[in-house]
Amino acid sequence: MNDALKQRRPWKGQGTRPVYLLHDNAKPHTAKLTQETINGLSWNIVPHAAYSPDMAPSDYYLFRSLEHFLRERSFKNRGEVENALVAFFNSKTEKWYRDGIHELPERWARCIASEGDYFHPD
Repeated sequence: MNDALKQRRPWKGQGTRPVYLLHDNAKPHTAKLTQETINGLSWNIVPHAAYSPDMAPSDYYLFRSLEHFLRERSFKNRGEVENALVAFFNSKTEKWYRDGIHELPERWARCIASEGDYFHPD
């Protein structure tokens, strides 16, 4: 993945482009070998709460949009579901994904400011 990042997102600035990894505490992610590999890459780790619906990136951006896309649809078989999902993901531009990622720091700041209280996403 590190090599793919370097190829797909070449850095023209001084030094190396910083990489931020949103990292949860799932067992495969906390394994010693995984930790050593990440440390060797010099990536910046952004810790993720074990479970926080206010902070889950997928809940916030991807799944909310998918929910709207699928609302009031019904499917007769697995193939129809798969076709609908393919249509959804194909309808999203690279900018849509980038915007969702760039909104995360503001979202995290709101979570911190709420001091653990639940709040409804906008």
